Amino acid sequence: MTAKKILILSTEYGTERDELIVPLERLKELGHQVTLATPNGGAVQTLKSDKHPTDRVPADTKVADVTDDYDVIVLPGGALNADKGRMDADICRLVKAQADAGRPIAAICHAPWVLVETGLARGKDLTSYVSIRTDTVNAGATWHDEPVVTSDANGWTLVTSRNPHDLDAFVRAIDAL
Repeated sequence: MTAKKILILSTEYGTERDELIVPLERLKELGHQVTLATPNGGAVQTLKSDKHPTDRVPADTKVADVTDDYDVIVLPGGALNADKGRMDADICRLVKAQADAGRPIAAICHAPWVLVETGLARGKDLTSYVSIRTDTVNAGATWHDEPVVTSDANGWTLVTSRNPHDLDAFVRAIDAL
């Protein structure tokens, strides 16, 4: 497979640690070039997972400074992260531009809220954390209770997963894009 340029978009607080760290590390191990961007360019204060204490993950750049085209955008979850992310104009702009260019987006857990906010959930098959199922359906998506759902509707590919237990399938699906 060809190495991809992958952009992970996160806010500085409220991101589920494993939903950030696992894709970041595994996609790099698979040979992809991975960049982490946050609104202020600051480190991400992640939420505690069962396996790791709360910690900070340094960002590579500010979201507003992202100018390159990326092969894939990844949106990690965490309710607070996703809620802040959908309210960040630059995150929404980049996600919308990615879809408009026909390039893939991957979102896990609560991150499909960004897709709802940008109107990109409409017409897509997806999954998410169960608590935002109604939000995605009301936004025009078809929700599935599966570890990973890939949808190629509307001219671009979307990969979604439900929660940290689905990370292996999520990373495999991103790598296969």
